[in-house]
Amino acid sequence: MEATRILMEEHRIIERVLGALELATRRLETDHLVGAAFFVATADFIKGFADGCHHKKEEDVLFPAMVSAGVPSGGGSIGVMLAEHEEGRRLTRAMRGAAEKLAAGQVEARGAVIENASAYIILLRQHIAKEDGVLFPIAERVIPPAEQAELAAAFDRVELEETGEGVHEKYLGMADQLEQEARG
Repeated sequence: MEATRILMEEHRIIERVLGALELATRRLETDHLVGAAFFVATADFIKGFADGCHHKKEEDVLFPAMVSAGVPSGGGSIGVMLAEHEEGRRLTRAMRGAAEKLAAGQVEARGAVIENASAYIILLRQHIAKEDGVLFPIAERVIPPAEQAELAAAFDRVELEETGEGVHEKYLGMADQLEQEARG
């Protein structure tokens, strides 16, 4: 299905940034040569792309289509995904807040940056595996073929409304930059 293919392609971009975040977090733990600005920029990427674009497509388009097709919204796989989206938002805010404190010279915030970044990496990797391996195959089975094309069009509308044209180019560029920065 086109809609789940789009979401899975976005997962690959998010995974690139998770890899960069993991490398930067390890470097911050050991040699302290990663600036706090890296973690603020990563939080911007997460808020703008992973959450503002990708999760919005899931929450506003895919999940409601799945519920309409008979998949329960509470307690089941959709409920778990929604709860994980909220936890990811919380961890991102906490990472950003700690990184801003670190940038302001509060060295003791380094531990909170590492803790929240590490927790976010674990959460998102597991989350992506569940969506790719469980949730998206369910969506492909239950959403009628006639509605599947409409989902991809709805994704385009979400992207334009939320972020405007050129969103993927912007965030691909950010992913490239974060990967380069993480390597030092």
